[in-house]
Amino acid sequence: MMALKRPTGEALAALVLARTGYAFKDIRLLETALTHSSAVKAASNNQRLEFLGDRVLGLMVADMLFEKFPDAAEGEIAPRFNALVDARTCSEIGVEMQLEELVRADAALKMRSRGSGGNYLADAVEALIAAVYLDGGIDAARQFVLRYWEARAQTVVTKPPNPKSELQEWLAKIGDARPEYVIENREGPDHQPIFTVSVRVRGLDPAQGTGGSRRAAEEAAATSLLLREGVWANAPA
Repeated sequence: MMALKRPTGEALAALVLARTGYAFKDIRLLETALTHSSAVKAASNNQRLEFLGDRVLGLMVADMLFEKFPDAAEGEIAPRFNALVDARTCSEIGVEMQLEELVRADAALKMRSRGSGGNYLADAVEALIAAVYLDGGIDAARQFVLRYWEARAQTVVTKPPNPKSELQEWLAKIGDARPEYVIENREGPDHQPIFTVSVRVRGLDPAQGTGGSRRAAEEAAATSLLLREGVWANAPA
C-alpha cells in the first residue's frame, strides 16, 4: 500500500491549525519545526528549534505549576515538573496531536516508532512550541502549552522523591554543608531488625528516623529534617 503524501505549505498549516488551534503566519518556520534531523535531503531540520522549545516548555510548565500549587514546596513540585517535561510526555502529546503523518523523518525511524510515539515526536513537539513562540510570541506559546499540559498537571504520575537526594540538593543550594548519617540504635532479631538513624548537618539540629533497614532509617531521618525545615510541606505518599 502506497504511503500518503505528507502535506506541505498551506495544507500543512491548515492541519496544524485544526489539531492544535494555532494558525502559523510563517509557514517555513512550521515546516522546519516538523523536519527531523533524520530526514533525507532536508535543507534544514528542527534541532535548533527543539533546543529553544525545551526551554520555553520548561518555563511555561514551571509557571503553570507555580500558579496551580501555591502551597506546594519545591520538593513536591519538582517531580511533577520533571514528569511533565520528559520525552515520554512530549511523545504522548505528539501522538495526541497526530503529528506522525506531519513530521518529515526517516521512514524506518517512523516505522519503528509507529503507535508508540518515539523521541522523534518528542523532538517535534518541542520544536513546534519554539515555532509558536517565535511566530506568535510568549502568550501564544503559553496557550499552546496549557492546551496540552494543563490537564496533565493534575494527573501525571511522578516518581516518589528520594529524601536523601532531596536533602543533598537543598543543602547544596543554601551552602556547602553535607549530611552525615549515624546509626544511633539497632534492635530486634537479625531477621527483623529496627534501625534508628540520625542525620546531622552543620548548623542544624539533628533529625532521627527509624526503619527496617539502615537505608530506610536514613531516608526516614532525611524526611524528618526536610519536613522540620519546611522544605517539604508533607511527607510523600
